[in-house]
Amino acid sequence: MPSQAEQWIRTSMRTPGIFIFGMVLAPCGWILNLTATVAPNWRTINTIASLPVDTYLQQGIWDICKVSDSSRVNQCNQKDDAYFSNQIIEVAQGLMVASLILTLIGLATATPGVRCWKDRPNWTVAGLGGMLIFLSGVLTIIPIAWYTHILKDMAASSTDIRVGYCIILGYIGGIFELLGGLVMFIGICRCCGGKNRGETRVSETTAHFRNTKAPPRRIEVPSIARTRSSASSVPYSKDSMEDDADFPRAKSTSYGGRRPAYDVDL
Repeated sequence: MPSQAEQWIRTSMRTPGIFIFGMVLAPCGWILNLTATVAPNWRTINTIASLPVDTYLQQGIWDICKVSDSSRVNQCNQKDDAYFSNQIIEVAQGLMVASLILTLIGLATATPGVRCWKDRPNWTVAGLGGMLIFLSGVLTIIPIAWYTHILKDMAASSTDIRVGYCIILGYIGGIFELLGGLVMFIGICRCCGGKNRGETRVSETTAHFRNTKAPPRRIEVPSIARTRSSASSVPYSKDSMEDDADFPRAKSTSYGGRRPAYDVDL
């Protein structure tokens, strides 16, 4: 029985599109998640009674900063024990860091399998890396969605609470990793007749060539053009040609084709 490698053949030597898709989205998602993790802007507290009107607080999972629109000066390391005592803060810290590390491990695992300088990529290794990237996206979406759900339930010094840009970046980064990892993981098994891998069966390929008849060969035959010369090898005069045309059978019909005999008196 033929082996698995003999039953399928790749139709293109280029890097599969599913790997290109995943290896582009995963690093982009990692950068967005890194920004969402370290930046102190998961939510914004505005209109605080004890602060000027143009001053507001930016709260993240690691730090809190006081920002003033007039001075454009950020004063970070603000103390807020009630905020940091929420369970979501500890969970978000752990899951976001774990997501960043898992994405790096997934990329390092998938890279040897995606290598485009080989004839056949290692689909199992690349699929395993895609699964790790997918899990890292899940670890990002969980704290982001949880924090958004209880955004206004956590203790705050004002009721004017708005979503920070870290939430948006976290959502986009998590979705990038989910899509990239899922698409790469699809290559771990053949589906849709091997189209997800850019492969086709050897039997189908050979049958196609057997059923395809070669087009008839066209043979170019050179044409020989003969030019007729107006000059004749037998000299004819104009008068003789006219006489022959007027009396074509004069010599044969008058005397039965024989010369007349003449009586000569000697």
